[in-house]
Amino acid sequence: MPVVVVESPAKAKTINKYLGPDYTVLASYGHVRDLPPKDGSVDPDNDFDMLWEVASDSKKHVKAIADALKDDNNLILATDPDREGEAISWHLEETLRKRKVIKKDTPVSRVVFNAITKTAVTEAMKNPRKVDQPLVDAYLARRALDYLVGFKLSPVLWRRLPGAKSAGRVQSVCLRLIVDREMEIEKFNAQEYWTVKAMLANSRGQEYEARLTTLAGKKLDKFDIANDTAAELAVAAVNSRDLKVTSVEAKPGSRNPSAPFMTSTLQQEASRKFGMGARQTMSAAQRLYEAGHITYMRTDGIDMAPEAVHAARDAIKDKFGDNYVPAEPRMYKNKAKNAQEAHECIRPTVLSADTESLKIMDADQRKLYDLIYKRTIASQMSAAKLERTTVLIGSADGQVELRASGQVMMFDGFLKVYEEGRDDAVIDDDDKSLPQINQGEAAPKKSVTPEQHFTQPPPRYTEATLVKRMEELGIGRPSTYASIVTTIQDRDYVTKEKNRLIPEDKGRLVTVFLSNFFSKYVEYDFTAALEEELDDVSAGERNYKNVLDRFWRDFSVAIAEALDLSITEVLEKINDVLAPHIFPPNEEGTDPRLCPNCGEGRLSMRTARSGGAFIGCSRYPECKYTRPFGPPNPELEASAIPPEGKLLGEDEGDKIWIHKGRFGPYAQRGEVTEENKKPNRQSIPKEWPPEDIDLAQAVRLLSLPRLIGPHPEDGVNVWANIGRYGPYIKHAESTSDRGGTNANLESLEEVFDVGMNRAVQLLAEKVASRGGRGAAAKTLRDMGEHPDEGGAISIMEGKYGPYVKWEKVNATVPKDIAPEDLTVDQAIQLIVEKQSKGGKKRKAPAKKKAPAKKKAAAKKKPAAKK
Repeated sequence: MPVVVVESPAKAKTINKYLGPDYTVLASYGHVRDLPPKDGSVDPDNDFDMLWEVASDSKKHVKAIADALKDDNNLILATDPDREGEAISWHLEETLRKRKVIKKDTPVSRVVFNAITKTAVTEAMKNPRKVDQPLVDAYLARRALDYLVGFKLSPVLWRRLPGAKSAGRVQSVCLRLIVDREMEIEKFNAQEYWTVKAMLANSRGQEYEARLTTLAGKKLDKFDIANDTAAELAVAAVNSRDLKVTSVEAKPGSRNPSAPFMTSTLQQEASRKFGMGARQTMSAAQRLYEAGHITYMRTDGIDMAPEAVHAARDAIKDKFGDNYVPAEPRMYKNKAKNAQEAHECIRPTVLSADTESLKIMDADQRKLYDLIYKRTIASQMSAAKLERTTVLIGSADGQVELRASGQVMMFDGFLKVYEEGRDDAVIDDDDKSLPQINQGEAAPKKSVTPEQHFTQPPPRYTEATLVKRMEELGIGRPSTYASIVTTIQDRDYVTKEKNRLIPEDKGRLVTVFLSNFFSKYVEYDFTAALEEELDDVSAGERNYKNVLDRFWRDFSVAIAEALDLSITEVLEKINDVLAPHIFPPNEEGTDPRLCPNCGEGRLSMRTARSGGAFIGCSRYPECKYTRPFGPPNPELEASAIPPEGKLLGEDEGDKIWIHKGRFGPYAQRGEVTEENKKPNRQSIPKEWPPEDIDLAQAVRLLSLPRLIGPHPEDGVNVWANIGRYGPYIKHAESTSDRGGTNANLESLEEVFDVGMNRAVQLLAEKVASRGGRGAAAKTLRDMGEHPDEGGAISIMEGKYGPYVKWEKVNATVPKDIAPEDLTVDQAIQLIVEKQSKGGKKRKAPAKKKAPAKKKAAAKKKPAAKK
C-alpha cells in the first residue's frame, strides 16, 4: 500500500477515511527536523550551510514511516499546501533518503489540497507533483535569517542589557510597534474643546438632536469653542434666536459586505467579537480544518472557488429568498503578491452546513465556525440599502446653524446575517434615526447643552489591531502572526490587560536598544522589503543565498560594533533617548536628573538582574535613592517597592522588609548576612497589594506557619499556613513534611485565628472526600522483627489490597495468599523480590551483622499455594 504522510494524526484519520484500506496514512507530527539551538547551526562562512537534526520526539514517527515503506516503497507527501507544508515534505524526503529508506527508484510524489473533503483529496491524488523547490528555498531563507538574528543578536542583548531574553527578526519589529504606540500615548497632551447640542422638536412634537455647526456666521472647526466661557456664549447665541428647518436632504446609500476571511482578518474578527487571541484562533481553526469543516486556514487569499460561490448563492436563496442574492456573483480580488502561496479564502467546505447541523461540541471551534460560515455567506449576499438624511436648522440672521443627521434601513441585505466588528467604538451621528422633518417648519428648542471634550491619545493595540497594522506594513506573514504576538507576551516584553497590549520595562528597553544600535533591522520598511525579497524567492525569481549574503554582510558588522560597546555607554544612550519620558522638565525649572535625595548625584536608568529597570543615583552606594522606572510620580514612589526592598520598620530588634522576588513579593525579617544567609521570609498573598502592607501585617505574615497544636487523635501537629494555592491547614509533624493531610481554608484571616475544633473538622472532611486517601494506613497484622536485618515487619491494608511493609519497602501480597495465612518466610521472600526489581526502588538498609547460628538458619522456600 502506498504510504501517505500528513502533519497531524487528526488529519491522517480524516484522510484515511476518504482513501480507504488501499493506503497507509501516517502523521509526521509537524516538522521532523530543525536547526539545533546552538551556535554554528547556520554557517555564513560556508555558503550558509545549515546543520539539521531530527528531533528526539520525531525519531519514532520517522521510524514508523520508514517501517511502512518496507512493505510498499511508494511515498506520497500530503502535508499542508503552503511554505511550511512544503518544507515538512522536503525535510521528510531528505531524512528518509539519508536513512537510505528511499532508493533511487522509489516513487516520491507531492499532493496538495485546500480542503480535507473526499472530492478535494481524491482529485489531489490524481494530480501529483514534485516538491516545489522555490517554496522550500523561501522556507530555508526565512529559517536561516531567523536563526542568524536570534543567535547572533540575543547574546549581544544579554551582555549589554541585563535581563533581556531574546530578539527576533519580526518579533522585535512587532514589539517596536507596541512600544512606539505607548510612547506616543505618554507624549500626548490632551486638548480641551467644547460642542453644543440642542434637543429640538418637529411639527408633531417629536424630538431630535442637532449639533451646532455655525456660530457668528462662521463654520465651526473642532477647537473653535475652546473653553467653558466660549461654550456658554455659544449656548446663549442659540437660545436667543428662533430656529427653523432650512434644508432636508435624503440620499440613498448602500453598504457592501466584507470579503471572505483570510488568516489575518479571521484573527482580527475573532479578537473583536470573542476576545480570542491569535494563537487560540489558529488552534481552533486548525482543528476545524483537520476535521474537514473548513478550507486551509493559513492564506493571504480572499477569492473563492467558482463552485463554492454557486453553492453559497444557492444556500442564500434557499434560506432568505431571491432578494438577498445579487444579480451577479461577487468576485474578490486576491491580495497575495505571490500566487504560489495564495490559496482560496477561509470558508466552510460545505456551504449548506451551518453551525447547528454540524453539531460541533468544542466551544471555540463552534464560535469560529459560525463566524466563518456567516462571513462567507454574507460575502455573496445583496448590499444593504440605506437612506441617509441630513437636516440643517438655522436662524433668520444666519448667525447660527445646527445639523441633524440619521439613516433609515430600507433593505437589510447581508446585514441580516453578519456585520463586521469595529476595533474601537466610534460614535457616528449618521447611525441615529430621525423622525419626519419638513423643510420650512419651526424648530422649537427643548434644551441647549454645552459638552466638554478632550482629545484622546491613540488607543493601545489589541491583538486584532496589531495584526492589522502588521499586515498593512507588510511585516511577517499570516502563518507567523499568531506565534509572533504570543512570543512577545511569553518573553514578558508585553502584557495584556483588558485585551490591550502594554509594553513592560524589558520590552521598552529592548526596543530602545535595538532602535539605536540596530536601527536598520527594526525599521518597518526594511523588514517589509525583506519580506518581499523572500516572496520573490518563493516565486523562483531570486536566489535565496544571495538574499542571505546581502543581509549578513551588514548585519555581522552591526553585531561586531555592538559588542565593542560598554554597558555604561548603552545605558547612557538609553537615558538620553528616554529622557523626555523618564526625566521630564519639572515645575521648578531645575535639572530633572539631579538626585532629590542627596542633591549631588545624577539620576540615571539602571537595569536589574531580573530584567526590570529603575532610576537610581550615580552616587550609589553612598546614596541609595531609587524610584520606579518611568516619569516621576510622588504617590507611586512613596508606596512602590524599590529594587533594594522597602524597609517597613523594626520588630524585636529585626528590620522588617518587603522585597520583590522571582516568584513575587515577600516579607523578610532581618537582612542577608554571612551568618544569616537565609532570613525568615513569607510570600505576600495575592489579595494584599505589596505596596500597601504595613509593619504590623508583615510581622503577622512572618509569624507563619502557625502551630495550632497536636491533633487530639494521634498527637501529630496541625499547622496553619499560606501556600502556593492559598491558605491551608496541614496535619504533619512539620510543614516541610511531604506527607500528611492538607485542607484548604476559606479566607486568609482563618490562617491567624482557626482553632483546633475547626481544623479537625476540615481535615476529617478532606480525608472523607478522598475516600480515605491521606488517612494513616491500617495495620492488619504485626509479624515481628526481620530475623536478619532487624526492623518491624507488618501487613498493611492498602488502597489496592494488602501489602508487606518493612522499613521503606512495600511489597504487595499476592491475591492467592490471605493476609492472615502469610508466613514470615513468605513475607521476607516478597521483600527480597521487591528489592531485586531495582532501579526505581529505594535501596534497602545495610545488613546488620547477625549471630552465626542465625546466619546459617535455613530459609524454607514457601510452598506455592494452589
